[in-house]
Amino acid sequence: MRQLIGIIALALASAGTALAADSPATPSSSAPPVDSDLAAARARIDASDWTGATAILEKAVARNPRNADYHNLLAYAIRKGPQPDMDRVFKHYNEALRIDPKHRGAHEYIGEAYLMVGDIAKAREHLAALDKLCFLPCGEFRDLKRAIERYEASKK
Repeated sequence: MRQLIGIIALALASAGTALAADSPATPSSSAPPVDSDLAAARARIDASDWTGATAILEKAVARNPRNADYHNLLAYAIRKGPQPDMDRVFKHYNEALRIDPKHRGAHEYIGEAYLMVGDIAKAREHLAALDKLCFLPCGEFRDLKRAIERYEASKK
């Protein structure tokens, strides 16, 4: 028992030292650590640099293929680019949703992608999924609903 307590104490002390070495000088809040790949990609997206965002996110996906956010934003950057490869777009949105079926951003964006290819029924499926995921109305639901309404109005 004494040996087990010693091992636990050593592990906790080592973890505390490791965390302190990686922490800023000021105490941190309980906020999750910043993902530098996502931050860099979002900066490129904010600047409408779709090619730059795509390059960052392709490398991020290669390093961590189980990250739904990487797949979601990669599909978004490809979709917004000058000549979107919709097969790649759907591949990455679907992978994001396979990893995290409740990923609200991926549901919104894949719904918008379906509108780009004229598949309003699939867009509505993702709107229905968002309706179930959002206890209260959420931005992703509102945005996709508006996109569907604009799409329908443009077809009249």
